[in-house]
Amino acid sequence: MVPGMPLQRRSSNRVIAGVCGGLAEYLGWDPTLVRIVWLVLVLAAGTGVLAYLILWICMPLVP
Repeated sequence: MVPGMPLQRRSSNRVIAGVCGGLAEYLGWDPTLVRIVWLVLVLAAGTGVLAYLILWICMPLVP
């Protein structure tokens, strides 16, 4: 994670809306790992869908 780096979606690293790709870039993780963790959260608790929608709305898209 780079200090002061904003949390944002990129159009180059997206599968659906770019939320997982943006989180991966922000945290310095592999995007595939973030997508797998997100899928586990969705299947286990179901709260991942709501969090994804909120982040989709809140995170700005950078071309």
